[in-house]
Amino acid sequence: MMTDKWNEDPDLDGEVEQYSLSLFAEDGGRLTLEQRKALVALIRNRYISASQQPAEWQTLLVSERLITSRLNDLFLDLHVDRNYEVAFKRQAQPEVGGRFPTLLHDVAYSREETILLVFLRGRFRSVRAEGHDMVLVDREDMVSNVERFRPAHATDRSGDARKADNAVDALLKAGILAKAGDDRFRISPVIEVLLPIERLSELAEWLATENGEAVSTNDDAHGTDELNSEATTC
Repeated sequence: MMTDKWNEDPDLDGEVEQYSLSLFAEDGGRLTLEQRKALVALIRNRYISASQQPAEWQTLLVSERLITSRLNDLFLDLHVDRNYEVAFKRQAQPEVGGRFPTLLHDVAYSREETILLVFLRGRFRSVRAEGHDMVLVDREDMVSNVERFRPAHATDRSGDARKADNAVDALLKAGILAKAGDDRFRISPVIEVLLPIERLSELAEWLATENGEAVSTNDDAHGTDELNSEATTC
């Protein structure tokens, strides 16, 4: 039977008593249902955002300290970017060297996905600079951009086109793109956080070497995460 209980977290230095619910038999949890959902969303996903998980985002803003404490118990840090309304977890690093046990593993983007990330970041910055809040892009534009970097010796055009299409789908699944029509997508502001300017510059230089021309990044800001993204192993 579900019962109500009052709990105070002794680890939070006088945090106001937290009212929560026992959700199952012998439930020793000390977070509300909403706080637990926000915590699970952070653990399961690469990131959460106000646009894609509005309920969890609002809960996080209200309960950031509590949720951060639970992540810290798992050797994870929480980063909240209120400007772009994105939050994500990172592996905590010991102060004296070494490495903590981890729930995360690095997931490197493919060559095609990397090309698209640079293209999308430039498009996002350019359109935002013009005063538009929503930045849209067509699948055809993305696939064509990847094709610009096809090596001269590549002959499998259908295979390369399939890889470009798969890259679009992968970024859609990752939440970097969101459906806005049959073959039209909205670029998520998370692109700013996932691709910091230092890494963006490195990738732009690599792309310029790949096709022998300069690549515009349209960037004058900085981000906060690595290009290789972290995801849970479960």
